Amino acid sequence: MSYNNVKISKMTIEDFSNIKEILISDFDDFWNTKILEEELKDENSYYLVAKINNEIVGFAGMKIILNEADIMNIVIRKNFRNLGIGSTLLKNLILNAKQKEITKLTLEVNENNLPAIHLYEKLNFKKISIRKNYYNNIDNAIIMQLIIT
Repeated sequence: MSYNNVKISKMTIEDFSNIKEILISDFDDFWNTKILEEELKDENSYYLVAKINNEIVGFAGMKIILNEADIMNIVIRKNFRNLGIGSTLLKNLILNAKQKEITKLTLEVNENNLPAIHLYEKLNFKKISIRKNYYNNIDNAIIMQLIIT
């Protein structure tokens, strides 16, 4: 099942204000509101938001460093997961990276987050490294990379 009426747009400070109070409760696995606010103000960061009927259901962002970018997060509201929204956001990030002439996208993912790993592999990300005990000093992070041609 997927939503065809998902609208993707660049995240604004107004979007951030609309979800600020529910970031931890509805999105989980998220850093904190102050970090996201700082990211949105950073000229090297690029964030997208997914909306259904003007309700924010997910967002994703990357930090651009010269001609490379790190995907910082892809976060979907709990009750909208497994509907293809994360995939749509990631595909849009990749498209934007191409438009910005970025040649390499890198991300890290918890080794236990099998749905995310599967999504990244489906979009041709390759495992390139591991960071031991990265998440909560317990779980390893898998570093994945996509070379954009």
